[in-house]
Amino acid sequence: MNELPFINGQKYNWSTIEVCVLDQVLTGITSVNYNDSLGEESHYEIDGFPVFSKSNAYEAKASITLDQDNVNVILKVLSEDEELQNIPAFDIVVSYLNNDNIITQVVRNCEFTTNSLLINQKNEVALDLICSHIEWN
Repeated sequence: MNELPFINGQKYNWSTIEVCVLDQVLTGITSVNYNDSLGEESHYEIDGFPVFSKSNAYEAKASITLDQDNVNVILKVLSEDEELQNIPAFDIVVSYLNNDNIITQVVRNCEFTTNSLLINQKNEVALDLICSHIEWN
């Protein structure tokens, strides 16, 4: 039987990340990072102790790291006056194995907020995204 290695006491397996931008399936994604928050804010009395907290607006953020060749493929599809930030919203589907269960999470309605170039040995670039929400499973 093929056993997955334990990492920090958990069984994990890098499985799949599916991203399709302008009908182009992105390959070469080496990292994906996403989080969401409610932005809790404490309100204080005159003595400095919090008396209640209030939830602010929901916010979801993400970033992907991929090789520069994939960024170039996307840029070739765009017209000369368009930028990465003009691409319509897309989803990121992440699936991985955790304790013999497949976990699938979806980062919805992602849009690039930055375009950058980093020349390094790995030829990778990290791009920030804004998204509407995250489906944690």
